[in-house]
Amino acid sequence: MTQKKTIVVFGATGAQGGGLARAILNDPNSEFAVRAVTRDKTSDKATALAGMGAELVEANIDDPQSLKKALDGAYGAFFVTFFWDHFSAEKETTEAKHLAEAAKAAGLKHVIWSTLEDVRKFVPLDDNSMPTLQGKYKVPHFDGKGEGDQYFAGVPTTFLLASFYWENLIYFGLGPKPGPDGNLVLTFPLGNKKMAGIAADDIGKCAYGIFKKGESMIGERVGVAGDHCSIPEMATTLSKVLGKQVGYNEVSPDVFRSFGFPGADDIGNMFQFYRDFDEACNNTRDVQRSKDLNPELQSFEQWAAANASRIPTE
Repeated sequence: MTQKKTIVVFGATGAQGGGLARAILNDPNSEFAVRAVTRDKTSDKATALAGMGAELVEANIDDPQSLKKALDGAYGAFFVTFFWDHFSAEKETTEAKHLAEAAKAAGLKHVIWSTLEDVRKFVPLDDNSMPTLQGKYKVPHFDGKGEGDQYFAGVPTTFLLASFYWENLIYFGLGPKPGPDGNLVLTFPLGNKKMAGIAADDIGKCAYGIFKKGESMIGERVGVAGDHCSIPEMATTLSKVLGKQVGYNEVSPDVFRSFGFPGADDIGNMFQFYRDFDEACNNTRDVQRSKDLNPELQSFEQWAAANASRIPTE
C-alpha cells in the first residue's frame, strides 16, 4: 500500500477545517491522511476525529515553533484563522504571515489559505459611506485575512473564499425572530440583492475537491457557494420548511450596526459590502464551480429542509 499524503488541517474542530477533515476521513479511497491541529487534544471534537483515524497534534498559530512541528513531513495544509476568538484583524494578518512562513520552511506542496476580500480595495478608508473600524479597516474580519494574502507569494497556494454560513441562522442569532406583531421576520440590510451562502460542511468538502485536483489549482482564487439567494427568497424557503410565515424586515446598514451585539459594526459593514458589491461577490463565489469540487453541494432549500428543526424561531 502506498503511503498516504498528509494534509495538516488547522481549525480541525471548527466549521471549515472540521468539514475538510471529515470529508477526507470519510473517503476510504482517499490518497490523503489527516493530521488535525487542535489546541486541546482531549476535547470531544478532537477525540471524535481521532476515532475516525486522524492524527492529532497540538499547535497554536501564534507560536511559530509549534507550527514547524505540526507541518513536519506533511504534503499540504489547510490554513484558517479565528477572528471571532479575538476580534483583531491585525492579529489575523500576523497569523497569516506565521502560517505562510511555516509552509515555506516545511516545503509544503499544496496549501489552501482560507481568506476573504480586502474590502478597502472596494471602499477606500476615506470613503465615509461605510464607517472605518479599528482605525484602519472597513470589514475587519475580511480585511485582515485579505491583507495576509501577500505572505503566500512563493507558497504553492489556492486561495479559498467562503460565503455566508447558513448555520448563522442557527447559532449566530440571524435566524427568523418574532417582530412587533408576533410574525417571524429575517432582519438584514441587504435590500433585494442576492447573497452567496453555503452550508459550513460544504466548505470543507470543496476544499477536499481542491486538494484532489492538486497542483492545477495552485495560484487560483476559488470562491465557494451553494446558492445565491435574496432575503425574500430565503424567507419564502424558510416559510415552507418551518411551516410558519417568515417575512423580511429590511433595515439600513446603519441600523444593523447599531444593534450592539459583539461585532455588529463589522457584520453590518460586511452586509453593506455584500449589498453594494453583489456582482463582484457573487461572481467570485461560483455555484457551478463549487459543485464541480463537491458533487454533494447543497442548495439553500436542501439545507433548510434538512435543518429546519435546528433553526430557533423564538
